[in-house]
Amino acid sequence: MIYLQSVAKIHKNQMEKRWVQALNSNKEATDLLAQQLNIDRSLAEILVQRGITTFDEAKDFFRPQRSQLHDPFLMKDMDKAISRIDEAIHTAEKILIYGDYDVDGTTSVALAFSFFRQFSRHLEYYIPDRHKEGYGISTAGIDYAKSKGITLIIALDCGIKSNDKIAYANELGIDFIICDHHLPGEELPAAVAILDPKRADCPYPFKELAGCGIGFKLAQAYCFAHQLPDDLYEQYLDLVMVSIAADIVPIIDENRTLAYFGLQKLNTKPCTGLKALMDSCGKNKDFTITDVVFTLAPRINAAGRMDHGNQAVKMLLCTEDNLAAEQSLFINLQNTDRKASDQNITAEALALIDESEVLIGKKTTVVYNENWNKGVIGIVASRLTEKYYRPTIVLTHSNGLLTGSARSVPGYDLYEALLGCADLLEQFGGHKFAAGLTMKHENIEAFSERFENIVGATITDDLLCPEIHIDSEISFTQIDGKFQRIIAQMAPFGPMNPAPVFVSTDVMLAGRPYVVGTKHLKLNVKQQNSAIFEAIGFGLAEFENLLQPNVLFSVCYTVEENIWKEQRRLQLNIKAIKIQNQYDK
Repeated sequence: MIYLQSVAKIHKNQMEKRWVQALNSNKEATDLLAQQLNIDRSLAEILVQRGITTFDEAKDFFRPQRSQLHDPFLMKDMDKAISRIDEAIHTAEKILIYGDYDVDGTTSVALAFSFFRQFSRHLEYYIPDRHKEGYGISTAGIDYAKSKGITLIIALDCGIKSNDKIAYANELGIDFIICDHHLPGEELPAAVAILDPKRADCPYPFKELAGCGIGFKLAQAYCFAHQLPDDLYEQYLDLVMVSIAADIVPIIDENRTLAYFGLQKLNTKPCTGLKALMDSCGKNKDFTITDVVFTLAPRINAAGRMDHGNQAVKMLLCTEDNLAAEQSLFINLQNTDRKASDQNITAEALALIDESEVLIGKKTTVVYNENWNKGVIGIVASRLTEKYYRPTIVLTHSNGLLTGSARSVPGYDLYEALLGCADLLEQFGGHKFAAGLTMKHENIEAFSERFENIVGATITDDLLCPEIHIDSEISFTQIDGKFQRIIAQMAPFGPMNPAPVFVSTDVMLAGRPYVVGTKHLKLNVKQQNSAIFEAIGFGLAEFENLLQPNVLFSVCYTVEENIWKEQRRLQLNIKAIKIQNQYDK
């Protein structure tokens, strides 16, 4: 059996992981749901754990409907935003669509520009240069708007804390509509409308939309206000889904509905730019959220990291196949360059980290090199966090300041820790798990010390140890085609709706395991009286010689369908292995 909070010490070179099994506190609801839905009790248990306790809730979960989308006019200031846009369109004002240079920002700009281009010819878009202007609203962007005679800027995925920049724009006679999803500061900017569900006075029922999701609600509201067909805004569901996947927002409530229909559109009739990018990846169907995260999103991001985010928007706005193919090829080349830069900087960062600091219990990592590419330090921060599993900040030099990307471990609020260092920072913004920041060079030592002290005082030891969350313990005899089909209907998977993870004990080999590539383990497994299942363990190659015939072990895994040369077979995707009776349980 697997016990709560047990630690699997699986190898001296691999970080310890906690196997944490969820508790089912509502057995009556589980039994009733299993009966009503005619599904395996373990699957009903997972639904109950995720807050789905009735037949009607399960029906809504398994069969998302567009009617589940919330009324966009429930969002504070939506009426003001639509009124100001109407005024601009009717008086032929020049409008600038302004957005960040990452996936969420560029998809937001592509959506809003393409949508409003249907109603106005006086439209431009602007993406700040990551290296010259940095994140968010820039003075250079406002000056550009002024030089072009623009009197309305619609800012997406940024602006909620740009009080001084909005004030500057107001002095120049330029109005702002802010569409953001980040946490506001104590005082809101003086914009004509601020669409942000996270503002304290916003009654919108779902708070976790991506930036592109806010843009989608703006387009939806415009269509509602003018009694226009739903197709005019629903055609952008694929862009919204890509932003949801890339920005790692919770895939629950409205995000799940948007992601569900967005994936349908991506896999049937994607926009021309995304179709070209899919073709360039060598995969053009059966995309999942995971596929988007690891294939499409990095390529779109590469434009802003290595060159300019305009390149991504240009691709997403393409309407001709040949131009889209040409632009996607360019984006692919940038992604290749990004990979090389990422690998080099990660190696240099690892060389800077004193391994002894890990052993003596330091709770944070802060590294700096003035020559690192600003565009990839966020990726490097993620890699260092994955390796050392502690809040991490990677800094480089940009425009006379140190600029950095911060990443956290699940369960720890990084943003709150940065708030405690605010007086040492020139600027910072983000959320619990990721943030950006700038500081003066002379503050780096003081910042590093205080950041370490704050994290050390507020983080628990459990949060510094990777966790495998187990949804249910099952037997292999429960797994069949119907079992897997029910799991598939729980998708799209992502934060707060992950693919179910199961644990099984008393597992044995069925044949010899072997290594695929250099790090992955292929094996066949079974239990007494069960069928034999194919399995893959990514990054688990070290178990090739540790697993022996007739030696029992436990596995954590997801159940998935493996498609190879048009053949579909059930496969276990093993996340962790524990040899029974050899290590602590």
